[in-house]
Amino acid sequence: MSVTEPLLTTPLTAAHRAMGARMVAFAGYDMPVQYQDGVLAEHRWTREHAGLFDVSHMGPAWLRLAAPGGDAEADHAAVAALVEPMVSGDVAGLKPGQLRYTLLLAEDGGLLDDLMVGRPAAPEGQGALYLVVNAATKAQDFRLLAEAAGPAARLERADAGGLIALQGPEAAAVLSAVWPGAGDLGFMRFAAFELDGAAFTVSRSGYTGEDGFEILAPADAARTLWARLLADARVRPAGLGARDSLRLEAGLPLYGHDADPSVSPYEAALDFAVSRRRLQDGSLRGLHRLAAERSGALERRRVGLKVEGAPAREGAEIVHDGAVVGRVTSGGFSPSLSAPVAMGFVPPALAAPGTPLSVLVRGRPQPAVVAPLPFVPHRYARKA
Repeated sequence: MSVTEPLLTTPLTAAHRAMGARMVAFAGYDMPVQYQDGVLAEHRWTREHAGLFDVSHMGPAWLRLAAPGGDAEADHAAVAALVEPMVSGDVAGLKPGQLRYTLLLAEDGGLLDDLMVGRPAAPEGQGALYLVVNAATKAQDFRLLAEAAGPAARLERADAGGLIALQGPEAAAVLSAVWPGAGDLGFMRFAAFELDGAAFTVSRSGYTGEDGFEILAPADAARTLWARLLADARVRPAGLGARDSLRLEAGLPLYGHDADPSVSPYEAALDFAVSRRRLQDGSLRGLHRLAAERSGALERRRVGLKVEGAPAREGAEIVHDGAVVGRVTSGGFSPSLSAPVAMGFVPPALAAPGTPLSVLVRGRPQPAVVAPLPFVPHRYARKA
């Protein structure tokens, strides 16, 4: 987006301004970074109760077969075959109602984006996939996915509506008061719901490390739902600042910072997102690189760092025995730990938890130690 172009807005922009949010430019959108209580209070409220986030700048979409045959499994296999060559995960193996985190791969195995892909639960929804990509890369991602699908399927963008994230230990109870069945969803499951004649897509997912939900809605319905959720005393609005500090504590990478086209899934410590079946059958993009890295030919690895002193921000150099061995890609103060934490890349020989390192903050070395990720345990609602 050119600097002369106006910022895009979401269906909730007017609501943010009415609540006194501090707005910033993010991925071409005018977005709330914090409200009047501030980032620290919003972070802690989400950890203890339920934070409400506007993530409508993200890229939700549906990929639908142009001519489904009516056989649920065959239709799913057909639409999965269009997407699988582009990503690292097992799309064909998705069960009805299942959502999966996966990675959009370049030809050499580098990361073009990370995204969610889901198979609808309803029989009449087979032959479609629900997709959510990152805001800054959605134009590229949508183009690549549409090109890969060709005439066999159509990509329907849904980013003109609202996407709301309700996150925290009280999120399930809050949302169950709106839809009694929502609390029955397990982690990384999604389903269709209705309210006042409007259609919603509700997934038990999020990017804070907390239990929670993401809700896709038409624009007007999103505004109504936002107000209804905020009327619950357990819910308070939270901005991009708290979302970032929460995902950092959860050890979750932010695309464009902790991942980019030069970084592979194994370098990013996202091994779980690479399908073993796809590795074995040789259908992964960048197979030569990924297979070699999985076998030990890895030059760097994303790690967590606990830092003494001032927070180490993105770009800070990581030092071992007087030599620069890497750089911080995300860093800040952890409200939950009351201490600075960071993530960055180091050689595999220095990636073991407990390895002593240092980081240069304003040119001065500060002690740091490699720490297991996540810094704060995830509290996802996993069900058998």
